[in-house]
Amino acid sequence: MVFYFYIFKVLRAIAFYSPWRIEQQLYKLDVGWPKRPEYFTGQTFSVAVDPLHDLVYVAQRGANVPKVLVFSDEGHFLHAWNSTVEMPHGIFAVSTPTDTSIWITDVGSGEYGHTVKQYSPSGKLIQILGTQGKAGSGLNPLQFDQPAEIFVEQTGEIYVVDGDGGMNNRLFKLSTDFQEIWLRGENGTGVGQFKIPHSVTVDSVGRVWVADRGNKRIQVFDKVTGEWLGSWSSCFVEDGPSSVRLTTNEKYLIVAQLNINRVSVLAAPPVGSIGDCHVVNTIQLADEVKPHLVDVNVKTAAIYVAEIGAQQVQKYVPLN
Repeated sequence: MVFYFYIFKVLRAIAFYSPWRIEQQLYKLDVGWPKRPEYFTGQTFSVAVDPLHDLVYVAQRGANVPKVLVFSDEGHFLHAWNSTVEMPHGIFAVSTPTDTSIWITDVGSGEYGHTVKQYSPSGKLIQILGTQGKAGSGLNPLQFDQPAEIFVEQTGEIYVVDGDGGMNNRLFKLSTDFQEIWLRGENGTGVGQFKIPHSVTVDSVGRVWVADRGNKRIQVFDKVTGEWLGSWSSCFVEDGPSSVRLTTNEKYLIVAQLNINRVSVLAAPPVGSIGDCHVVNTIQLADEVKPHLVDVNVKTAAIYVAEIGAQQVQKYVPLN
């Protein structure tokens, strides 16, 4: 009996001292970013980083305010645009040596709403996915109802989480010519079901990570087949995840929790089993800051947090 008790203590000690479980300070606030925060004139819902050109795009809402602000990575305001954007929710920048696109999910109910739109860096409208001004669940033609966020791979393949409180609760994968490759999800709490799928990202080993906000969990899918691979819920007892991104080295997942004003750093599992959720570090923000969506600069490893309560974007830089 004593032997088994000793083994139990050893195993517990190993688990406690696992690198995934050690609390460590990883980031600090860059108090000088941006240089002039007065350019934030609305609710800052999302942020996207173009690391190739050292640019940061901020999507904000409000009456008579520019919907997209563009900053340098150092924090200098460059310009703004407002073309055909009604109520931006998610924003994503995809950049190659020959081309750059800014993608925006629009959850408005007017003539531009319920769409996913592709823009040039200067705000020229290139492509509209969905039926403008009309919510729906159709696939031909493609329809959305309050699409929450988009992630675009360097190959051009697209992932969309559709359902920021609308009739849909689903995850799309679209081809480079915007045709459905696979579709997962419906409203519910079961495996592969969603309740406000709010954010999506893809790792380098072929896994799609979805912040299933209303169900207080992250679900993971195979990017080729759409097969369900697992889920995490133990880290989200207090509040569901509103945003999910990977760090540059894919060692961690960066997760925003809006209602408890927290950004959590979670250990990302390597190839193989999803395993359990482990919080490595947290950034506790002030009350009512409300971190909504985040992005990571894959070149510098800095984290940008769009805060709808504080109406600002903050930058956090790694300590090492």
